[in-house]
Parts: sequence; structure tokens; C-alpha cells
Amino acid sequence: MPLKSLRKRVSSITLSPTYGTIVSIGSNAIVATGLKASIGQSVTILSEGKRRLGMVTSLGGDTFTISPFGFIEGMKVGDRVLLNRRSLEIPVGENLLGRVVDPFMNPIDGKGPLHLDEFEQIMKVPMDVMKRGLIDEPFSVGIKSIDGLLTAGKGQKVGIFAGSGVGKSTLMGMIVKGCEAPVKVVALIGERGREVPEFIAKNLGNDLSNTVIVVATSDDSALMRKYGAFSAMSVAEYFKRQGEDVLFMMDSVTRFAMAQREIGLALGEPPTSKGYPPSSLTLLPQLMERAGKEEGQGSITAFFTVLVEGDDLSDPIADQSRSILDGHIVLSRELTDRGIYPPVDILSSASRVISDVTEPEHLAAAQKFRQLLALLKENEMLVRIGAYQRGSDPALDEALAKKDEMTEFLCQSAREVVEFEKSVEMLKKIVG
Repeated sequence: MPLKSLRKRVSSITLSPTYGTIVSIGSNAIVATGLKASIGQSVTILSEGKRRLGMVTSLGGDTFTISPFGFIEGMKVGDRVLLNRRSLEIPVGENLLGRVVDPFMNPIDGKGPLHLDEFEQIMKVPMDVMKRGLIDEPFSVGIKSIDGLLTAGKGQKVGIFAGSGVGKSTLMGMIVKGCEAPVKVVALIGERGREVPEFIAKNLGNDLSNTVIVVATSDDSALMRKYGAFSAMSVAEYFKRQGEDVLFMMDSVTRFAMAQREIGLALGEPPTSKGYPPSSLTLLPQLMERAGKEEGQGSITAFFTVLVEGDDLSDPIADQSRSILDGHIVLSRELTDRGIYPPVDILSSASRVISDVTEPEHLAAAQKFRQLLALLKENEMLVRIGAYQRGSDPALDEALAKKDEMTEFLCQSAREVVEFEKSVEMLKKIVG
């Protein structure tokens, strides 16, 4: 065999020449011995003639613990374990646009194979803090209430906090359809399988132009759900390096944290509030801080949905997410009962960059709108029972006079897209 051909074959081998052996198998963890592994290293398990991927998540003496990416059925004590020489990476490229893939970029949409030539590591450190660009440009999402009153900026990280059945998926679809980003990456993590085709058909209208959807459903392994989020972020980072302004949308952070909870508890981590181990909370900034604007490159504007159980915003995952993100949009069940869609609770929501990305007139109008809305909420009961006499408070009189216009501004159909400039004009007109 020619030496050149032999070198090519050897360089393509990614598995270690030595192997370890499985000594015990649990529901979410596999213990092996015989190799010098490191935390975060990917391994290949040879079982029943099949290759199965896993990751080293814990070390102890002569043994190490593996979390599998798939199911453990069929594995047995004595199966061989090989270390992967390369770090965990995924293929990326322009051909991903318009496709639905799993966390390892395998197509699941039935549109044929993907031909991708470049590779991206799944796990990375966030960008250098001193290379982050200033968030000074507005990012339009095509929704009046958000563009006008909770204006986002290119490179901002925003949380969408909502209970179940409040309209989170509908709002996600509106943002994906109405935003100005040339590339959109949507990560559906830990959701029910039926929700994936429903989201594409109902919320996106089967329009996946310039969109990549990365899916890890609730029946996937905990490790698959965990790294599905990181994998989707790596895809967004690839397009950011091409100079694109990317929209990153993830649903949901809570399912992502639950996946880490399963992994952490299986490894013996102590449970804290609501059973979440410390690693669930430390994992959130590792993902969220990878979004942003970088000098000399494009930007990743990220929207993370957080499912708050029982509409409790003091939930540990919701609380930790709010402390990391640059803004939060709270969806209210009370507003859905009143027929206001999208049910964005303006008074409970905030954008930390609105003053940096809006003109002074726009900012003043948004503040005035919030003041009028707060007056209406404070005095709602007095007005309903007829205890308030017109003329007693000029500011409240103004709020009552503009109530219908304000309510109309907060309402928008799921198929409607409103330009940023038009939203601002409508806002200024309402507050006068």
C-alpha cells in the first residue's frame, strides 16, 4: 500500500487503539474502566455489533462514568468502550437552511441527506468579554407591543416566561416570521414529538426559508436534550462568523435544565430547590452567554422560552435565567382570559437595552404608555364599581380616554407583521 494512502487512512481514524470495559450499567449512567478518560470526552461503545455514542461525565479512581446519547437497551457488562480522539463536533454549512435536523445534524425531515463540509465544536467557551460589541441597534420582531414597548437590540438575550397553554409557541412563531434576521435557528428541546410538525405547519406556515430547526424531543435521552441546545447554538455561531445577524430561538430552557437534572442526580449530585442539582444552574450561563454581538462578526439575538410551573416566576430556573438575560417578556394568563393576544404583560416585562437602541422620542412614548397602563391597573376596581369620579385625577382621565387605543395596540393577530417604524408611529400617536 502506498505510504500516502496509508497516512490518509490512519489520519481518518478517530478512535483510540486501546479500549475499556463496561463494569456496571444504571438507568442513566454507565460505569467503565481500563481507560484514562477526561471529563467531557466523547466515547464510542461497541455493543451487539453497533456503535453507540456517549460522554464521560464523572471520574472516580480507576473507573469513569458515561452518560449515553441514546437508549441503554441491549448494552451489557463487558462491552468495549473506545475514546474518540476528536472533541464532540457537528457538521455545518449553508445547506442546513430550510432543514429539520437532530442535534448531530442528521436530517429528520425526509428531504434527503445533507452535504456539509465544515465542522463546529458543540462545547465552547463564550466569546471574550472584551470583544463583545455594544448593543446599539434595534432588532425588530414585527410585533407592536414588543417593538414599541420592549424594544430588543441586535445581540440581546431575551427570556419569554410563560405558564403552559398561555401562547408561548404562537409568540415564537410570530417572532420567527416577523423578525428581520437573515438566518434563523430554532431549537426545540424536550418538547412533545407532535409539537414539532405542528409548530412548523401552524406557527411557521410550513415556511422554513433561511431557517434551521434542531430537534431533541422528550423521548430522547437526557444527554441528547442537553447537547441539542449547545448544538443549535453552535449552528448559530457558524452563521455569525459568516457576518450574519442570526435569530436564535430556543424552547425551552426549563426542559434543558430538567435534562441536566436527570444527569446530575444519576451521578449523585445533591438536589437543591425543586430537585435541581447545582450543575443545572451553572449550565445556563454556559449556553446563554454564547449569544451576543462580536466585533468583526455578525450577531446572535437570542430568545429563550422558560416554562414557569404554576405561573410562578420565583421558580429557580426562571429566577436564574432572569439574572443572566438582558430582558424578559412575561406572558399573562389573565390577558389571555381577556382575549388579548399576544398576552404580553408589559408592566411585568422589561428590556435592559431599550434606552440604548431607541430614539429619545420613542423612549419617552414607551415610558408614558407604561405609566398610563399602570394607572389603569391600579384603579381598575374603582372604575369597575363606579367609585371613581371623572375629573378627580387628570392623568387617570387621560388613561381612561386612551384605554381602547392602548388595548388595540397590545393586540395583534398571529399572521400579522407590523414594521418597526409603523409600530413606533402608532405608539407616539396614542400617547400624544
